[in-house]
Amino acid sequence: MAAVDISGTVRERAARELRDRILTGALRPGSRVDLDAITEEFATSRTPVREALLELSYEGLVRIAPRSGITVIGISAEDIVDSFTILGVLTGQAAAWAAERATDDELRQLRDLAAEVAAKSGAAEIGESNWRFHQRIHRAAQSPRLLTQIRQAVRVVPSNFLTVFPEHEKHSLDDHERLLDALESRDSGRARRVAEAHVLDAGRSLARWLDEQSDTAQAVDQ
Repeated sequence: MAAVDISGTVRERAARELRDRILTGALRPGSRVDLDAITEEFATSRTPVREALLELSYEGLVRIAPRSGITVIGISAEDIVDSFTILGVLTGQAAAWAAERATDDELRQLRDLAAEVAAKSGAAEIGESNWRFHQRIHRAAQSPRLLTQIRQAVRVVPSNFLTVFPEHEKHSLDDHERLLDALESRDSGRARRVAEAHVLDAGRSLARWLDEQSDTAQAVDQ
């Protein structure tokens, strides 16, 4: 297997990759994580991978036991919906404040970032561009405390969401346009509604996916 690209902060990239696999069902609940195999796959040392797994244990996604090793706990579809609902409230508030507080220059930057996301349609890089777009909105809210809360809550969103759910892509791009229109109109209420619905739709898609994965796995086991 080719080495996973985890350039940058190795622990963070390793945690993100493993989290994505758990959130999308690639690593199923009850499965064991082979530390040596993961270390070899990521082409790194054991320490950052071990630290990444410890981070996931704090998030309740894996269980680390001295004798039984590392076991995937996973996350239920219900927990996904709850988590995305919380994230939706936070991002909705960020969008509302951005509509009130963003500078004209920030709004122009958001237009450029949205165009970049659209230009990456169908490509693997769309996830990174999409994250930059939303992160810029969060920053435009000009609330460090809210930004900290969003950074914690957003971990439940797989970084490869638009790659795993390509059918969600067009709807997502349309939402970006509606959100930009609300921001540029300085309509905080509409910006909040669009941003919150955008996140909730994504959460429901992921929840349905996990349910389907679980049903398929149970059928195979039987």
